[in-house]
Amino acid sequence: MDAYIEYAISALLVIGGLFGLVGSFGLLKLRDTMQRLHAPTKATTVGVGSALISSMAYFMLIEGKTSWHELLITLFLLLTAPITANFIAKAHMHLAIREQDMPATGVGTDWATYDPEIEVVDPALLDPVERT
Repeated sequence: MDAYIEYAISALLVIGGLFGLVGSFGLLKLRDTMQRLHAPTKATTVGVGSALISSMAYFMLIEGKTSWHELLITLFLLLTAPITANFIAKAHMHLAIREQDMPATGVGTDWATYDPEIEVVDPALLDPVERT
């Protein structure tokens, strides 16, 4: 029975490592801010979450101890990563997208958080990595 538990824990660690690798690669290779934002948020939630869950499973199933630290870190990670990504996306929208370029809201009003008084910045200034 212990061998199956170890295989499951190893599989969770490998899955977490693969998501971390793919997220890092996506952060480097994707072209603009909104695309690059997607890769690390998925790598964080799935990759690091998988490693933390495997750690919890090891301590609970192999050593017989409950590890509350990993549980709290996993919950905090699953709560904060999407919120942070949302804030970064909204900041990018405010700085780099003009009002007429924004998609329709579908309800007949403007975007609630869009302020036309803020000057639009050149999107090239927001993307410091030069693409060739």
